[in-house]
Amino acid sequence: MRLFLVRHGETHANVARQLDTAVPGLHLTEAGEQQAKDLAERLSSEDLGAIYVSDLLRAQQTAEPLAAALGLDVVVLPGLREIQAGDYEMSTEWGPFVDAVKRWRDDPEHTIPGGDSGIGFMSRYEAAIRRIAGDGHESAVAVSHGAAMRVWVAAATNLDPGFFDARRLDNTLVVTLEGDPDAGWRLLAWGDEPITHD
Repeated sequence: MRLFLVRHGETHANVARQLDTAVPGLHLTEAGEQQAKDLAERLSSEDLGAIYVSDLLRAQQTAEPLAAALGLDVVVLPGLREIQAGDYEMSTEWGPFVDAVKRWRDDPEHTIPGGDSGIGFMSRYEAAIRRIAGDGHESAVAVSHGAAMRVWVAAATNLDPGFFDARRLDNTLVVTLEGDPDAGWRLLAWGDEPITHD
């Protein structure tokens, strides 16, 4: 299948540089609402079978214009939620959170204080992706979150983590993949950048 994995639109926490990972999360800003409308224009020509979102409000708001344009219902999958920041929730100091997530590359059992472990996060996110693939659509959209997308795509595609560290993941950026959970996933595009494979 073809999977369009989308980061949500801009929120007030994004503007304030806060780690907003708990349910329900903050609303989209006016700029975020416009990004959601622009996303609908960009993706409405795709032959999409379904739209999935995390249980955080910003993901659902981002998907609403696209769902309305295509006449599709939005399916909420809590497994698509952002990596839980735990004790770092709403902090503007991102360093400890980022360091903890990077540590998962060598120590997936490491747990963010009060939040996710690497194994726990990957288990729930992979289960959500498996549900999406199992629904049988040739293509689908999943609206998710920046850190979650980076971690899962890096693991699912087996590309060098440095590839992802060097790339921006702006609000409503679309990561395009092809494959399935059993055969594996191939990264086709990171936003407007096509990805070539040797």
